[in-house]
Amino acid sequence: MTRARKELVSLADTPYYHCICRCVRRAFLWGTDHLTGRDYSHRKQWVIARLGELAGVFAIEVCAYAVMSNHYHLVVRIDEAKAQAWTESEVLERWAALFHLPLLIEAYRKGQLGTETEREAARDYIAKYRRRLYDLSWYMQCLNEHLARQANAEDGCKGRFWEGRFKSQALLDEAGLLTCMAYVDLNPIRAGMADTPEASEFTSIYQRIGAVQDGSGAQHAKTNSADLPLAPFKTEEQTPTVKEPIPFSLADYLELVDWTGRAIRDDKRGHIPNDLPPMLRRLAIASEYWVRHMRREGSTFNIAVGRLHKLNVLANSLGRRWVCGRVASARLFGASSG
Repeated sequence: MTRARKELVSLADTPYYHCICRCVRRAFLWGTDHLTGRDYSHRKQWVIARLGELAGVFAIEVCAYAVMSNHYHLVVRIDEAKAQAWTESEVLERWAALFHLPLLIEAYRKGQLGTETEREAARDYIAKYRRRLYDLSWYMQCLNEHLARQANAEDGCKGRFWEGRFKSQALLDEAGLLTCMAYVDLNPIRAGMADTPEASEFTSIYQRIGAVQDGSGAQHAKTNSADLPLAPFKTEEQTPTVKEPIPFSLADYLELVDWTGRAIRDDKRGHIPNDLPPMLRRLAIASEYWVRHMRREGSTFNIAVGRLHKLNVLANSLGRRWVCGRVASARLFGASSG
């Protein structure tokens, strides 16, 4: 059953979300269509380029992404505090990068409004724009509508490009965030499109590994000529400009993704390496269920991912008895309530 977006996105519960969007009829409109033989793989770069543009507009950071042949995944962090700290001029400058401003707002910017009623109406517009600049639905609309128009223009056709509205999962804690980021970054390996993370093009792990190798810094690496800033990881000496980094280190994350990528390969099905990555030990994540979750049909969460007590808190805030994923959470992260 379709749920209201306000049930799925609550910044009071978490700023982190996993978003998925699929092409209409799951057609291979981002890759090579095996029925027609047409190659649409150049469109994958459109996604990354547009994400780079939106990074300079919205108060939303990309933590992880994977662009596949008929769908894409995003893990994002919504920074409401950042948007609230913007001046009116900054809000209008960002909104004007995507949309035309009304004549009322243009007059307000020039100080040409004569009455307090008009000025108050202009401030109401600005407040609305500010809210939209950290709204996940508006962010996804500005991404998907732009991509659909590009694809339809190239194909010389009209109609729907996406099968429906995007799916979102709330990532309720560090374990949930880690699980979804790794799941997203391992998509090409799980689909048999790549053998290793460093060969997984059009993913955030590919971008981050490339940045480490060339020494340019993981937050501002270039992937296939598009500059997409990624959310930074936690470091021992965090810079003052990074208020809330991803709560684990890049080195630990790369080690975990590499270990998981080797464990989920088809020719190693059922094999769990003995040398567990530090992150699995620190977060007390069961390695057997971690590997199961990372495989093709492993994910059994629905609207949220996190430890059991976090899922129970979310269910209570939604007025429900439970939310889907409780069994998977208990197996993966343990059944403790603390």
